[in-house]
Amino acid sequence: MEYSFIKLPDEILIIILKKLNNCDVLYSLIGVKNRLDSIVNNSIFAKSLTLTTHCNSLSYQFNDRIPDRFCLEILPKINDKIERLHVESKSMELILPATNYPHLHALGIYDLAPEGQPK
Repeated sequence: MEYSFIKLPDEILIIILKKLNNCDVLYSLIGVKNRLDSIVNNSIFAKSLTLTTHCNSLSYQFNDRIPDRFCLEILPKINDKIERLHVESKSMELILPATNYPHLHALGIYDLAPEGQPK
């Protein structure tokens, strides 16, 4: 099915998509259509990812089904574009080994338990 927004020029689509959470864009549009795939595979959307279970203005709500698709499909596809990655300690074991991150410059780890205390 061809939707009318796909007929917009790439530049306009990028402007619209930049208004959305980059993880939402990646999760929703990668693998949908070749044209959309190439647009969202742009480093604009993959440069900095915040993958947490807490929903606020800077993070993406990472529910039970989302990690599988991110780890198996999305992260390996965009791994060379990721420069900053923010994850929770409980999801580190899923996300970090999912792929190599050759251009990763910053890693933020959240919700760490104090030493000697279980999380």
